[in-house]
Amino acid sequence: METLLLWLFYISSLYAFIPGLITRLFGFRVFRHGSTKDEFALTFDDGPDPVYTPKLLDLLKRYGAKATFFVVGSNAEKNPHLIRRMYDEGHLVGIHNYVHKTNWLMFPDTVKKQIQKTNKIIYEVTGKTTHYYRPPWGIVNLFDFAKRNDTQIVLWSSIFNDWRVKVGADRLTKRMLKKLRGGEVFLLHDCGATLGADNGAPGEMLIALERVLEEAQRRGLRSIRIDEMIQETERIRNDRKAPKSGTSKAFEEKGSKYQRTELSWFKQFIVTLWLLWEKIFHLMFQLQTTNKEDPIFHFRFRPYHGKDVAMDNGDVLRSGDRILELHFDNKKLFTIGSRSRTPVQLALQMIRGVEKTLPELASYISSHPETHDVKAVYGVSMINRGPEKFGFTVTDLPKGWFATSSKMYLKFLLRVIHPSGNTRVKKSSHELVPKLIVMSMDTLMDKYLKDGSYGSHHRLYNKKVEPEEEDETALQATMSQQLL
Repeated sequence: METLLLWLFYISSLYAFIPGLITRLFGFRVFRHGSTKDEFALTFDDGPDPVYTPKLLDLLKRYGAKATFFVVGSNAEKNPHLIRRMYDEGHLVGIHNYVHKTNWLMFPDTVKKQIQKTNKIIYEVTGKTTHYYRPPWGIVNLFDFAKRNDTQIVLWSSIFNDWRVKVGADRLTKRMLKKLRGGEVFLLHDCGATLGADNGAPGEMLIALERVLEEAQRRGLRSIRIDEMIQETERIRNDRKAPKSGTSKAFEEKGSKYQRTELSWFKQFIVTLWLLWEKIFHLMFQLQTTNKEDPIFHFRFRPYHGKDVAMDNGDVLRSGDRILELHFDNKKLFTIGSRSRTPVQLALQMIRGVEKTLPELASYISSHPETHDVKAVYGVSMINRGPEKFGFTVTDLPKGWFATSSKMYLKFLLRVIHPSGNTRVKKSSHELVPKLIVMSMDTLMDKYLKDGSYGSHHRLYNKKVEPEEEDETALQATMSQQLL
């Protein structure tokens, strides 16, 4: 039962909760707000609708506004003439799945087919495929990130509850005008037939939108397509990063690569949520540590599930063997990373921490006889250059969803804790591959148990004994334990 709950927690967290959290709060691998001064983006979900979408297109045409339509494939299939009109009138057509169903409740392959099917419908009408995707309700799963080369996920910066009739045109107008400024990505709906929406709601939205477009013209603001906003935002950001005149290239490179930056309040909030989630994880699965005041590792004992791994002492770790599973303390890593001015400083502090903790771990194992059947220390880490010096065997993770999800998770973690994490992830993505690190228990005790008393004790327990030897073996083990 515990194993089942563990896997349910892992799957729900990695597949749904964590991706949703980091996209909404951290903007990870999604576009949701631009940097433009005089342009904003109107985006419309759930259509096309045979009643309201033509009226919306007429309204946009009158004001010379361009928009992005994230269409539901089944609706597009019924109304191809509206897709054609969107395209002909200069709007961008994006994907909102074939049916309006959350990605959390679909397998990755199902989501992929939904996107492909909708893209095919758009292509058959316009002769062009689309690169832009908004998942229903903005809810992503882990594997949506893996499609980054095929799709650009687009969320929003402003949402107005316009799918409810009771909001009304007047209240909707006030909400939209309050957010009317450059860089905003408005989320609106031109169809009220989806689950949770009201059929007449788009009518109220159209009244409010006309008022907003009038005010936008008065302020000198214009609505542009989401692809145009993305391009313009990238250009603005690149201009900001460009070296100032008179600054030497060497100085600029040194400053940009190793400069220590202060976290914004927003990222501090993300880190706080992340560490809170880690505390919940530790409580649920009863992780332990050898040093509560200054932990580097947390650990738990469990059976190993995976392919055979040959270890440094010639033994083989097999499925079913009991292992000590290591987890880095993310709060400690974040603290080290935020105080390090260079990647070298970060690496040195981590090495010192590991060197201090492994003897503590060996001492803990030695003083707890219930751990006698633990065969190896086990972990998964992106920090896999150099563990051999500590006695670990480093091997590839078997290909599959666990390896993919681990890579996503650890890259996100690296972005947060590393002083130049974003740069390293972007420039060295192919090198950042999570690995399986394993150390036999014999190696741990031989290298790190200071009094050396563990060796005979551990090997005695793991030695195969005949029934007539059991009493003598137990007595010797007890005596050895008393001498520790």
